[in-house]
Amino acid sequence: MIDLYTYATPNGHKASIMLEETGLPYAVRIVDIERGDQHSPEFRALSPNAKIPVIVDRATGRAVFESGAILSYLAQKSGRFNPATPDQQIETLQWLFFQVGHIGPMLGQLWYFKVFAPEKIPLAIERYEREAVRLFGVLNERLRDRDYLIGDYGIADIANWPWIDAFPQLGLTLDEHPNLKRWHQEIAKRPAVIRGLAVPNLAGLQTK
Repeated sequence: MIDLYTYATPNGHKASIMLEETGLPYAVRIVDIERGDQHSPEFRALSPNAKIPVIVDRATGRAVFESGAILSYLAQKSGRFNPATPDQQIETLQWLFFQVGHIGPMLGQLWYFKVFAPEKIPLAIERYEREAVRLFGVLNERLRDRDYLIGDYGIADIANWPWIDAFPQLGLTLDEHPNLKRWHQEIAKRPAVIRGLAVPNLAGLQTK
């Protein structure tokens, strides 16, 4: 059994989608980041940066924080979605780090300034919208002649998809990026993705 400490965010959904895709048994522990639960000493003992998600593997006692590391750990543990060749391993790392270094931070800043900030600052919103559209273009070009980011569906897709799925909340569109739009729509149909997006159930703790 794996304990998943999470909340309803794109980063949280990376972990829940991966757990659903692999079929590994897990229990959900809701960390209410709106209430500030992530700053508790108990949670910070698991996640020094006070960020979700975190997993704790009861079989080994290992806690893993940072969503990219969680995806890699679960791929190794399950034997699924692991790159098959050294070249694919490097390609996967590139697009995984692309998400954690660019897609997440830039769309996260756009989300803050456009949705949550008490004062709307046009210059900041314009900057992060422009960068989001540019990054959409990078992914669109990558997907021009392939179904998924690296060969078959894998952890690079699972990492990027929940952030791209946030485009309506951010007031963005994928219409000018047809390859990215096709990729987004195809992954959205996967049963494990649909189930993973429903985690956590904020009405209470949920065990899978």
